[in-house]
This record gives sequence, C-alpha cells and structure tokens, in this order.
Amino acid sequence: MQIAERGRVVDDVADQIGNTPTVDISQFSPNPDVSLFAKLESFNPTGSVKDRVALSLIDQAERDGLLVRGSGGVILEPTSGNTGIGLALIGRLRGYQVKAVMPESVSTERVQLLQGFGAEVIFSAAEKGTNESINVAKELAHENPSYFMPYQYGNKANPQSHYVATGPEIVRDVPDVDMFVAGLGTGGTLMGVGKALREHNPNAKIVAAAPHPDDKVQGLRSIEHGFIPPILDLDALDARIMVEAEESFFWTRKLLLDAGIFVGVSSGAVLASAIRAARRLESGTIVMLFADGGWKYLSTGIYTRDWSDIQNEVEGQTWW
Repeated sequence: MQIAERGRVVDDVADQIGNTPTVDISQFSPNPDVSLFAKLESFNPTGSVKDRVALSLIDQAERDGLLVRGSGGVILEPTSGNTGIGLALIGRLRGYQVKAVMPESVSTERVQLLQGFGAEVIFSAAEKGTNESINVAKELAHENPSYFMPYQYGNKANPQSHYVATGPEIVRDVPDVDMFVAGLGTGGTLMGVGKALREHNPNAKIVAAAPHPDDKVQGLRSIEHGFIPPILDLDALDARIMVEAEESFFWTRKLLLDAGIFVGVSSGAVLASAIRAARRLESGTIVMLFADGGWKYLSTGIYTRDWSDIQNEVEGQTWW
C-alpha cells in the first residue's frame, strides 16, 4: 500500500490515509524515567485508524478479483462504526455500495457519518454487542451470495495494513520504542504493529487495553464474551490490561483538558493502561495508538461532565 507524504497535493483523498502524527505526552507519565508517545489516528480522512484497514481490505479484494471498481457491488461488514465508515468512504470513491451491521447502541454520530457517505445501516440488538452484529452479517451474507463481506475479524489484510505501514511509521518516529499499547478490538492493530516492532526490537512488549467483561467501552472488545477474532493471537500479547468505562472516560476528558488532544473513549482506556504499565517499568519508552477522534462521541456527554468525583480514585490506580 502506497502512503502519501502529508502536506502535498494528492489525486485522491484515500492517498492521505496513514503517516499520522505522533505527539509526546510524557506529562501524563507517573514515572519520570518512562516517556509516553501517542500516535493520533484521528488525522486519517474519516478520523480513525480503521481507514487504513478499510483501504487494505478493499485493495486486497480488488487484487483477488472479488471486487471490481465501478461495478456497484455490495460490501457488507459487521462493525462498531469506524471500519464501516472507512469502507463507506472508499466504497463511495470506487463505486461500491456499503451495508454496515452495527449495534443499536452506537453513538448517533457514527450512524450519521455512515449515512452521510451513502451507506445503509442495519442494526443488531444493542444488548448483544458486536458479537450479534457479526452473526447478523453472516446470515445476510449467506442469504445474499453476491454480497462481499471483507470480515475484518478474520481477514489477514487487516493486520497486514499495520505491519506494512503503521508499525514502520512508529519505528521511524520513535525508534527507541520499548512498549506498544493499543485497544483490543479485532486485534489487527496489535498483531500487525506488534510484528513490525518486534522485527525492529525483539524485546518490544505488546500490550492490549480491554474493557472489563461486565463493562463497555465503545470500540473495544472483551474476549470473555466468547468470541476471539481469528486474526488475534493471544500468545503474541505480553499483557492485557482491563479498564473500567468510567476510568476510560476520565482519561479521555483529561487528554482534552490537559493536552488539547480530542480523542474517542478507547484512547482513554489506552492511556489508562499505559499509565499502569509505566508505573511498573524502571525506564523506557511507551508508544500508544489513539484510534480515533472525539467527534463521534460528543453525544455521550463525557467531554463536558465533571469527573472530579472519581479523580483521586482513578489517578491512584497502581494495579494492572
């Protein structure tokens, strides 16, 4: 996948996918000998890391002859929102129809963005989460053989997008990276970036931020719910840190107030996990991936709530 340099004229908005900036946010580190860096995926065209995945999924399908540009073919995908939005963008540019299956509980902004790009939104039961979205999409694909379902959870083009681009970008910008922390969703980011980083530094640690089984953080998944994405190799992770929703919301708000970084709630969970990891290290450099911007979550109210009631509790967390 060719990645364009930022700041130059390009032929297609998809050429601006990737080469996202990395910012030093070591002011959040509880350990003066541990540096924290955040890779801001909100700089992608639709505002999330999933633009990388969507482009890779469609590029691979076209190479394999499963999609033909301008054909009006239908792409069907289960999603919590961001991958669907990325597919809707690329689909609009290349002449495909996109149908996104997602839980009814997703934020209003995600639905509106999908519809804005011309995608059809098919809702699954909110209480059953994204696992039910997968079931519904598989049933629809079975009933409609002409539909193409990239299936980000099992498609190797997902981690490959991060192996060939996201990981090398991190190595280029922060070559002394000792640990990488990202949210646990499909597993594509963790697997692809992890492989690239370990080729650069065999001792690099790969850490997943995940919600507690009885809690929900939009964009993240708990493997305790019974579904492990086929592309996710749990043995390739050095740790999985579980974060509560309110803790994620707190750090998301702190990033906005203290660093001017406007991100989605999964990024708050990633920062919380990195802070815990930093407390356990003697020294080192941690790179986090902030998967998306905060625009899709404004309706949740987390950016205006006063979180002082739990500040001491959250900032005092010392466990994994």
